[in-house]
Amino acid sequence: MITAGPSALVPPRKSFRATQFELREAAILDAAGGLLARVGYEAMSMDEIAAEVGIAKGSLYRHFASKERLAAAVLLRLAARTRDRLDALTIEATSPLARLRALVAWALHQRLAGAVPLLASTSPALRHALEHDPHYEAAMGELSAGLSACIAQAKAAGELRADLQDDFVLCSLHARCCDPALDLLRARCALTDTELVDHLVSGCFDGLAAAPRRADPG
Repeated sequence: MITAGPSALVPPRKSFRATQFELREAAILDAAGGLLARVGYEAMSMDEIAAEVGIAKGSLYRHFASKERLAAAVLLRLAARTRDRLDALTIEATSPLARLRALVAWALHQRLAGAVPLLASTSPALRHALEHDPHYEAAMGELSAGLSACIAQAKAAGELRADLQDDFVLCSLHARCCDPALDLLRARCALTDTELVDHLVSGCFDGLAAAPRRADPG
């Protein structure tokens, strides 16, 4: 019987050109994500991205054919990273509710670090690009399925209200992660970023009402 030698188990090395292409694409996505977080989709330009990366505009278009395709790629990477974080929390967190709380806290910290784009939904071209990107649709489907499973587990464990629709809970968590109050509070409140995130997560999951006082046993 002929067996494969050790060299057969080693994947072929990428060429220098392929490695450079991947590194440049990652730099483009980083620059685009930062600009989307700072100025938004409408104000972002391909010229700014090329200048920030330090490449010619023509080189930028060899990676992404349009501004819409680039924004879609940024969102695709964010969806994949969020799903990876949720998967990691399945091991790290002690309960379904703890996973949800930790994921919202992670997303808020990502926003504070300028890693989450705030995209306007008013661009028909961008909506079209997202709706017709099979990779983005698949990534969002996987993320939604993972979150829905976690929500169902939290309900079954008595950690979330069973009377609330799963879609409502899912949209509520998404709204908290995208809440513009984060930036307003950061500018006005004397809180550290960690304290600010703790306040927002607590308000989301624990509510604003004080816990009812226990009756005096005496």
